[in-house]
Parts: sequence; C-alpha cells; structure tokens
Amino acid sequence: MNKKILLHLFLFLFIIPLISADSSPDILFFYGQGCPHCAEASSFLQDMQSEYPSLEVQEYEIYFNQENRELFKNIANSYGSEIQGVPTTFINDKSFIGFSGNIGAEIEKEIKYCQGNTCVKPLDQNNNEEPLILEKLTIPAVIGAAAVDAINPCAFAVLIILLTTILVSNNKKKALGAGIAFTIAIFISYFLMGLGLYSAIQATGFTHSFFIIVAILAIVIGLFNLKDYLWYGKWFIMEVPRKWRPNMKKLIKSVTSIPGAFLIGFVISLFLLPCTSGPYIVILGLLAKIATRGHAIFLLLIYNLIFILPMLIITLLVYYGFTTTEKAEEWRTNKLKFLHLIAGIILLLLGVGMFIAMKYGLI
Repeated sequence: MNKKILLHLFLFLFIIPLISADSSPDILFFYGQGCPHCAEASSFLQDMQSEYPSLEVQEYEIYFNQENRELFKNIANSYGSEIQGVPTTFINDKSFIGFSGNIGAEIEKEIKYCQGNTCVKPLDQNNNEEPLILEKLTIPAVIGAAAVDAINPCAFAVLIILLTTILVSNNKKKALGAGIAFTIAIFISYFLMGLGLYSAIQATGFTHSFFIIVAILAIVIGLFNLKDYLWYGKWFIMEVPRKWRPNMKKLIKSVTSIPGAFLIGFVISLFLLPCTSGPYIVILGLLAKIATRGHAIFLLLIYNLIFILPMLIITLLVYYGFTTTEKAEEWRTNKLKFLHLIAGIILLLLGVGMFIAMKYGLI
C-alpha cells in the first residue's frame, strides 16, 4: 500500500476520531467515470445528503485512480465481500453493489436507521494487514514465474545463434558487446510490453472471475510444459512455432554489429512471445489485482532482470572461454525436456497457490 493511502487511513482511523466521534464518513461510495448506474447512484446520494444534512458521503473514482482501487479492495475485504463492480456503496455493516430503485430504498432505510442509532463507520472496518500478506505472496510468485521464463529454451536458442554468428569473425569483444546489447534490448522490450499490458488490464477493470481465469491459465500452461517433458514434439510444443524458426534465424544471422544486435533484440522479442508470454501474463494478472502501479513497476523490473540473467551468464561464459556456443547448444538440447519439466512444476505450483490464497481470503 502506498504512503498516501496509509496517511489517508491513519487520519481517519486515529487522528480525526480523537477530534470528533461523528466526523468519519457515514457512507463510502465507489464509482467509475462514465458508468451510467454510478451517475444515478451518485445523484441519489446527493439527494440523501440534502434530505439528511448530518449525512457524510465520500466518493472514490476507481477506473483511473489506482489508490482508490486499492482502498476499494481493502474496504471490500474488511466487509468480507468481493469486488464485483461499481457502483458499490458501503454504509454501516452493509454493502450495496449496483443501483436500482430497490437498492436506493434499502440504502435510505439504512440511513434512517443510522440517524438514531450508532452505526459502523466504513473506514473503521478496514484491515491494514492485508497488503503485507499480499506482498509476501506476490514476491515469491514473481520470482518463480520469472525463473520459468529465464530457463526457457527459446531464449537460450536465440542467444546462442546470435553469438555463433558474431563469433564467425573471431572477434570475442564484438560477441560480448552483441550479447549484452541483445539482452538489454530484450529487457527493455519485455518490460515495456509488460507495463503496457498491466495498464490495459487495470484500465478495463478486473473481477474475481478474471483472477480465477489467470490461475487456471497458470495450471494449463504448466500441464502443457509437463506434456513437453513426457511427449516432446507431440501435438504442439511450448516454444517458438517451427514455421517461424527459419525467418527468425535469417534475422539473427543478418546481425553484423553491436547496434544491429540491439535492434534485432526488439524484433526477436516478438518471436519469443508465444513461448515466453504465458508466465508473464499470469504475473501481470496477479499484479493488476493486488499491486499498486509503483509496486507493480518495481516487481516487473525484478521479473525482467531474472528473465535476462541466463542470457548474460551465457554471454560471459562464452567470452571468457568457459564454454563455447557449440557446447552451450549441446547442453540446451540435452536439457530441453528437463527445462520444460521445471517450468511445468513451477507454473502448476503457482496456479494451485493462487487458488489456495483465494480460498483462505489472502487474495
């Protein structure tokens, strides 16, 4: 949780109650800009404030404000409910999702009750410990998924072809520079694609059902990788499609300079997407649900640093003479099925862990 929300909650939960027991808002109203039902509900609540002058309503827009989205999630969890959409109204110990004449009547009934009785203030319900639990859950998930991407045989194969091409000139320094430039390009490309997808997921909103789909996706991709371990080459493979490979190799073998390796890295990243995007999408779905934008960017940087680490290691091993591209390719070929096994196990554990977290209310 970021500092602004912590400060906001601190003021309402500790400082303001000392000044006046009744100054905490009676109603929290969460809405989305452009939502017609939200506009109806907001107009209704304004009428209620005119009719009941002591009533205090606070409104929070969530489509374009991540801090408000985070607060919405925390309040919903403290009420023991899920985020199911907007408008959502919290009053006393009740929450109302959507808006209609019947819902308006129920809200007004609760307002009337609270005029003469002591009612629960929605912010007083909030539980501040949840973000710490989520952070403990998210970081291992990010590291695990990044490790799956990092050991992906596709990325290994591409880098080895590149280094082999550059080493034809017997210039190890150029090979080192090309390997590093290519790796940096992959890092930038994947980070920007991840940030774009994260923003798109958040802009469209998400539901509990969406998160279930992400967990299922992790399990399915994990099973597909286990299929490649048990029956490699049967039906399909979780790698760059075979029909794409000739064009990809032509592009890589056209590289003759360090700037060329950097530029080709962006192009090749598109070829790698079919076999590396699965874990990335799972993590982006997780971050879109439980991470603020700043924290998500930090975790995406960690993810992509882990993703490119084996590329840097292979480049350095070849440069310093600890191995050759031929030996590296031989190792990759021999360990191909084993790498799919590791990826499958990690993704299965990630998917199952997400379902367990949902069951116990951690997500």
